[in-house]
This record gives sequence, C-alpha cells and structure tokens, in this order.
Amino acid sequence: MLARSISHQSRFMAVTDKAFYQALGQRIAEARKTRDMTQQQLADQLGIAQQTIAHHESGRLRVAVALLPPLAVALGLSVEELIGETEIQPALRRGPVSRVQQQLERIQQLPRAKQRFVIEMLETVLQQAGQDPAATASR
Repeated sequence: MLARSISHQSRFMAVTDKAFYQALGQRIAEARKTRDMTQQQLADQLGIAQQTIAHHESGRLRVAVALLPPLAVALGLSVEELIGETEIQPALRRGPVSRVQQQLERIQQLPRAKQRFVIEMLETVLQQAGQDPAATASR
C-alpha cells in the first residue's frame, strides 16, 4: 500500500513538474523574443550552450535553480516573474501604481540598448533641470 502511494505521488510530481517546466520555458522564450535576443545571444550571456536554452524553452530540460537569478537578469525580469509568481507584489503602498512606476516597468521590458538610451535621455533632462543625478549622488 505504501509503495503504491509513493509511486502515485512520484507520477503526480512528474506531471506537475513537466507542466511547470514547460510554462517556464514558454516564459523564457517570450521574454527572450520580446528583447529581440536569439537563443545564442542568451546562451552566450549565461555561459551555456544554445541547445541548452532550446531544451529549457521546450520544457525538455529543467532549469537549474542556480541559473534562475542570472537568467532573470538577462531577460530583465524578476525571478518571481520568470517562474510565474507575478502575484507576489511588494506591499509598500496602497492604491494604484503611479504613472512613473508604470513607465519604469515598461522601460524594464525594453532591450538593454534601448534602456541605456532612455537612461541617457533622463539624465540629460534632469541635468538641464538642475537635478544632475551624478552630482546628487556625490553629495
């Protein structure tokens, strides 16, 4: 009886694991494509083989837990977003998200080159307004 229960649990875990890793792979692929990255570019950034990325995206290969943080950074996501736990939100303040926060979240979704461009534009505008971020940081 105990052996049957353990066998049933391991099969159940295998099914739920498979679904989790397939969904994770889809999120990885979507985030990579949104950033106009190839599998090879992502693999190079992470120091792994392109085939490994392909296997992760298809759900055929589990993503190592240690790979999640660098993968999330490379894709411009939080680990929570990457693993599908987007309900986890810091409860710092109540009410609707400010327009500035919404814009920052949209900027985070841009490819790195476009993020740098936006940052340079913001720094220029703040400098002109007398709000030099470099000068403020050195005070």
